[in-house]
Amino acid sequence: MAPLSVISWKWKPAHGYRSSFGPETVNVLKKMVARHYPDPHRFICVTDDAAGIDADVEIVPLWDDFKDVPSPHGRNNPSCYRRLRMFHPDIGQVFGDRFVSMDLDCVITGDLRPLWNRSEDFIAWGDTNSKPGSHYNGSMILLRAGARSQVWTEFDPATSPKLSLSAQCWGSDQGWISYCLGGGEKKFSRADGVYSFRNDIGGSWTLPAGARVVFFHGRIDPWSPEVQHLKWIREHWR
Repeated sequence: MAPLSVISWKWKPAHGYRSSFGPETVNVLKKMVARHYPDPHRFICVTDDAAGIDADVEIVPLWDDFKDVPSPHGRNNPSCYRRLRMFHPDIGQVFGDRFVSMDLDCVITGDLRPLWNRSEDFIAWGDTNSKPGSHYNGSMILLRAGARSQVWTEFDPATSPKLSLSAQCWGSDQGWISYCLGGGEKKFSRADGVYSFRNDIGGSWTLPAGARVVFFHGRIDPWSPEVQHLKWIREHWR
């Protein structure tokens, strides 16, 4: 079986966006994956600026598809529609037959094999937003190349963001994925060891037992000064 590809994404954010992602965020994610996913894999960064990224990271130049499509929630919110290309019917020629897309603002704390060595064509982290149409969070998506290609082929930059917004599907790309696929797909959850720092940990600062990955979708990032006192972040985000 071909090795899994782990896909990271880094591009210059819009002016005023809350977070900044330097090359070290890619390098740290690569190292966390290497420690917690011992099976053969490719580590890829799709980026418009490879400066400072470690030489053993495979670079894929960032495409301009949907670059200028704003978030339906306002320009200070992230617009990640360029990631929809992972659903292109021919993306296997770039990423390989099976891949997982990961956000940079995460801390990996446990064995990833139970999450990634699964046979489903599509699994996404889910149920992190109270909006009724928000079925999936784009922070982690496991995909067989070519599966759910309607997410790419049916996207219309003029109408699709409005459709997902009207259906209360929060986010840019993840909002469209929720709208396009509906709520019946497989999801990663707390039962799998996948946690939200904002929703599950921020009040106690304590890493839950059995956690495998914690996503920092929100104002605070793993490298933010206000969380650097936490031992489990210092131990794992390196």
